[in-house]
Amino acid sequence: MKAAPDRIDVLLSTLNATDVGTLDSIAAKMEQVKSELVALEETELAARADLTLAALARGDMAEWKRGRAFLQSKIGHLR
Repeated sequence: MKAAPDRIDVLLSTLNATDVGTLDSIAAKMEQVKSELVALEETELAARADLTLAALARGDMAEWKRGRAFLQSKIGHLR
């Protein structure tokens, strides 16, 4: 399914907003991204969002940052 550019912009904005906030709010934002990816039928990216959330939950900040950067890059290519 081809995503509308405005939906992609919202996803990217949400990912960019994960730089600040409590861990709970950051996890909630990533859950929003994951849900939107599922709605867009981007199951591989949704699975990667899940792995990125798991990295956050276990405190693996290097993997969290890598996962978030990967998602930002791949979601940007959905335009």
